[in-house]
Amino acid sequence: MTDFDSGSQATVLVLFTALVTVTLLMCVMTGPDRDDLTNFYTGYLSLTPFKNGLAIAGDYISAATVLSTSGIIALAGYDGYVLTVSTALSLVLLMFLLAEPLRNAGRFTMGDVLARTMPGRAVRIASCVVTLSATLPFLVVQLSGAGSLLTFILNIPHGAGARTACIVIVGSLMIIYAALGGMRGTALLQMIKIVILLGTSVVVAALVLHRFGWNPGDLLRAAQHGSGTGPAFLQQGLQLGTSAGDRLDFVGLQITVVLGVACLPHITMRLYSAQDAPAVRRSMSWAVGTVTTFCLLVIILGTGAAALVGSRSITAVDPHGRTAVLMLSQVLGGAPASAGATILYSAVAGMVFITLLSSVAGMTLAAASSLAHDLFAHAARRGQAEPRTEMTVAAWTSVAVGTVAIGLATLVQKWDVGVLTTLAVCIGASAVAPALTYSLFWRGFTRTGLLATLYGGTACALVLMIFSKAVSGTSSAVFPNADFHWFPMQSTGLVSIPFGYLAGWLGSRLDHRRRAADSRESRLLYEGSEERLLAAAE
Repeated sequence: MTDFDSGSQATVLVLFTALVTVTLLMCVMTGPDRDDLTNFYTGYLSLTPFKNGLAIAGDYISAATVLSTSGIIALAGYDGYVLTVSTALSLVLLMFLLAEPLRNAGRFTMGDVLARTMPGRAVRIASCVVTLSATLPFLVVQLSGAGSLLTFILNIPHGAGARTACIVIVGSLMIIYAALGGMRGTALLQMIKIVILLGTSVVVAALVLHRFGWNPGDLLRAAQHGSGTGPAFLQQGLQLGTSAGDRLDFVGLQITVVLGVACLPHITMRLYSAQDAPAVRRSMSWAVGTVTTFCLLVIILGTGAAALVGSRSITAVDPHGRTAVLMLSQVLGGAPASAGATILYSAVAGMVFITLLSSVAGMTLAAASSLAHDLFAHAARRGQAEPRTEMTVAAWTSVAVGTVAIGLATLVQKWDVGVLTTLAVCIGASAVAPALTYSLFWRGFTRTGLLATLYGGTACALVLMIFSKAVSGTSSAVFPNADFHWFPMQSTGLVSIPFGYLAGWLGSRLDHRRRAADSRESRLLYEGSEERLLAAAE
């Protein structure tokens, strides 16, 4: 890390304060009325396809995409490139397969989609459980990372107290954004975030390419040298290994990312704010174009970090490379105390800060909406809750979800919680994706099959992840000094995804057989009673 003078620190603090002030003011001004559910959950469907597309892209690009993926590219090269491409492909899959059916079938939450043909409390409760299972791990990761990143950005001593304070500050802001802003407020936050993100990334990527005479070949050669791995930087295996099992694990991780990321509840919820099916098509086109552009920029940023910063310097600060982009901006800015260094570093720091805020706000809104709409309004009140009451519950559940996430992030801040990101994506691929595809495209899908998919896919992913080598048994695991793993992979997708689909299919087939048997038994009883009635009449 380069020197960080008081002037640069003051500039970053002023920028952070300005971002918070502006975005909070916009959330308050665009916030919904206290008794208008449509405004709170969908923003009156008033966003144009362009604005909604930017909001979808903003929700889709989380802090993990910006920081973790660029770090993986800087340290693992080829593996990071494939992960970035898989991230973009996931949104493409959502666009062509699920976007329009979801918009037509849904209203406010994923529970509305699943309960469309299978109404009932059990479906709503299951939908809420899975939504929380997929969003809470992401929230904990984002908030836990916020503590370390903000102390790094502001050059604060990395003590537990400083990290906890940063976690509480970011968590409190996310609660306010979700509770006050609703869908329109968080959409505006996402649009501001994506504009800042793209603008800053374009500038940094241009500076990286300029350093190497706009020659990608020179950049790649410098990255191979800076990574310390030589030609292996452009070969698969630096992230997970080169054995047959490791390669299979790598394939499973990519499949999980493609199927799971775009199906996460806070992403699909954004589709319901489109006006109609043509609008959602245009929105997804803007979102895919924006995300694909950013993924290309991330590849340049990660490669530039490997070339100009070097893997040793990156891992000395963070073994997972999450500060790679920040360190790259310090190198590109020139002399540590120069105006150029201060401006560039402040811009990148602001980009990271607004990304953290917007990511956690969107996830909090999705979790709170499911609790208020699916669990309270429909499961508890059987759809009879007053709009004002439901909105009040949604506001307070935002506080509850945020408080729980802050507490968990504080407790695990010393752990390597990156595995929770993998868990959330695995739940999206193993439970949410099968449930949505079956519900939208298979007429034979039953309530039993749906519950089996949601609970079975989630439980399978959770159990396998707990006993995987990502949690114990290796030096890079969450508990490196313990070994209770029996699942030999770091991603559960190769097993949990087929399990989720199989559970839905078996549950539906068994349900059909039970219904057919009940139908035959009822028919025999009716025929027997009919014969007795006819005999008595004679």
